[in-house]
Amino acid sequence: MKAILLFSCYLMVATLVTGDGRTITDEKASLEGVWELQNQQMYENGTISEIMENENGYRQVKMYSKGKVMWTRNDPSDSNEWFGYGTYTIKNGMLEERLEYASGPMMKIVDTTQVFRFELIIEKKAYQQIQLDEDGNRSQGESYIRIE
Repeated sequence: MKAILLFSCYLMVATLVTGDGRTITDEKASLEGVWELQNQQMYENGTISEIMENENGYRQVKMYSKGKVMWTRNDPSDSNEWFGYGTYTIKNGMLEERLEYASGPMMKIVDTTQVFRFELIIEKKAYQQIQLDEDGNRSQGESYIRIE
């Protein structure tokens, strides 16, 4: 009986469910390190409607260290340079990134979107950042794996 109780407590601690039913796994996991984009997702009515895999040499890498974030993207089909640098915080299951500077095309986006906020689902070797629409519904996401 004690074993079942301890196992149940472990499961509750290992997997937290927020009030809206969304799952945040492994609260002790950290974004510190280097991550590579695996795929992107589109959502409809709260569920994934499409998964877009990286194709034709497309790569995106993010690095998180001591409250700083830097990312770069290589898309052979796009002649624009894509990178950015800034700060990040994690609070209440949300990832917030504020870019201090970025490539020209990204600065056009930063001029209109000062802060990037995402729902964060994190594990030791993978994480997902999910953009929410104005009503708090999931709209699109990105899944990353740890490469360092």
